[in-house]
Amino acid sequence: PPELSILNNCSPSQLEGLCSFLQLSTCPEPFLVRFCSWLLALTPDLSYTSAAVLAEQLFLRRVLSLTRPPSRHLMAALASFCSKYSHPFCSVLVAAVLQEPGEGAEQTKLMCELVEECLEPHSVQLVLSQVLEVPLSEKLLPVLQAVLGRQEVLPPELLDLLVLTLCQQAPAFTTSLSYAKLVTAVLTAYQSQVS
Repeated sequence: PPELSILNNCSPSQLEGLCSFLQLSTCPEPFLVRFCSWLLALTPDLSYTSAAVLAEQLFLRRVLSLTRPPSRHLMAALASFCSKYSHPFCSVLVAAVLQEPGEGAEQTKLMCELVEECLEPHSVQLVLSQVLEVPLSEKLLPVLQAVLGRQEVLPPELLDLLVLTLCQQAPAFTTSLSYAKLVTAVLTAYQSQVS
């Protein structure tokens, strides 16, 4: 709809107000899919800041409150949004999930699925750098495994940070099978760069 061009003319606070007025954070998921498809067609593209505000308003509450696998509508909306605005999405959502205390099993599975199927290579690297900024936990190991599964070429400094983190935090994972698999995956994928 032509009315959506207003999204390009809003300040971040106005956009938050508009999202609140439209109740986008609680709108039915089928509408969320349609709204995200409209965002893809929007020209010009949203600014980074506007996309970050929308990522927070559309998805943050839904993702953090997941207690079972996301519906196909929510996955479709997430995949649609990520296809064009993966960097602001990761900056907002992945950071929030990483800071969330507790197990967060559904959030972890969702992050793995997004890394494996939806995110652009530069966004996969962003997810990796965000994970390496927090202390590793059993909950985060599958996310690192998903990143390695993409078999992206990592910048040397990011690979060095990954190896250093795995070495430094090894004592905490002496009985972890997931950690052992992760180290094996790193050594297999990057054997020429890891001494």
